[in-house]
Amino acid sequence: MATLFKTLKEDWSISATVAGFLAVLISYSGPLIIFFQAAQKAQVSTTMMISWIWGISIGAAVAGIYLSIRYKTPVITAWSAPGTALLVTLFPHISLNEAVAAYITSAVVIFLIGITGYFDKLLKWIPQDVAAGMMAGILFQFGLGLFTATDSMPMIVFGMLFVFLIAKRLTPRYAMIWVLLSGVLLSLLLGKINPVSVNFQLAIPQFIRPEWTWSSTLNLAIPLILVSLSGQFLPGMAIMKLSGYDTPAKPIISATSIASLAVACVGGITIVLASITAALCMGKDAHELKEKRYIAGIANGIFYILGGLFAGSIVMLFSLLPKELIAALAGLALLGAIATNISVAMKNEANRDAALITFLATASGMHFLGLSSVFWGICIGVIAHLLLNKPRQDTGTQPSTQRTNS
Repeated sequence: MATLFKTLKEDWSISATVAGFLAVLISYSGPLIIFFQAAQKAQVSTTMMISWIWGISIGAAVAGIYLSIRYKTPVITAWSAPGTALLVTLFPHISLNEAVAAYITSAVVIFLIGITGYFDKLLKWIPQDVAAGMMAGILFQFGLGLFTATDSMPMIVFGMLFVFLIAKRLTPRYAMIWVLLSGVLLSLLLGKINPVSVNFQLAIPQFIRPEWTWSSTLNLAIPLILVSLSGQFLPGMAIMKLSGYDTPAKPIISATSIASLAVACVGGITIVLASITAALCMGKDAHELKEKRYIAGIANGIFYILGGLFAGSIVMLFSLLPKELIAALAGLALLGAIATNISVAMKNEANRDAALITFLATASGMHFLGLSSVFWGICIGVIAHLLLNKPRQDTGTQPSTQRTNS
């Protein structure tokens, strides 16, 4: 234990800590809004809502900290945002007890998929170009959000952009710290801080008895499994591999599934691997050295613990910041990740069309058969890759040339 603390102390950095904080900030200020909508549809009490937030925060924290320390990789975990969106459509037709039973069912099934190693086999079928196109498509909307936020708060957004450019030139490692500080300062000076009453008090989780029904299993558990695997674990593992981390999916899916089981009965929906916020913690902005970026995963977990312990209060505190500031912050923080993925996607001319199709399908936001554009983007991209590249391996002397070049 002493050796572990010594290593953490040596590897700790302000930039990695800030990256972990920004990931939590963006999660609480964005996907958490869907939770409020689901709570309103279910007509749950404020106490129960706080229990939900406690569950997803502590579950994500424990899984993320354990995996980041165990594999020296910035493993960023979160709750299933697409799964939470399913709740909005299902409440109040199913009860909270049925929802908890569905959480447990999905956690068990996802655990079995992870522990058997089938998900790792699936990842090997996805070409790097296509995976990069998918990630670029996911992050693209956040890049656009940086500039669409100027419609309502141009002074704050352009001010943050100016500070970002100057900081990138002078102190690139701490650029996002200056951007965050400048955004908060400009919001204060311009009177854009939202009036919210903040009262710090510890959250108390509430036990919810699970109640299994065919309705909740078919309408929530099965779709939750699909959207968690296709919309969260798939892009999450893709960005890890693109960032140079070879941690297999098996331990990650297994650990997050166990965390999901642990928090299900207090209202915590499925804990999954993050993709968008993970990009903040896996790039050079978190740390120049790849092997020291795992600190961002640990910091992310610590801030989640604080958010869970003070669930109601912390959410209110985050509500102080205008949504435009959050949009600008996310867009600027993800610029590097967007550039990297576009570069990888377009690098190989032979695979460029498939990667571009993947990018466009993912960025489109399409929904077909109840599955997200992330799922269809990767499926269409892999099909395009196979169709466009297979014939070339069957023609004349081309195969020998390709083998020589490789």
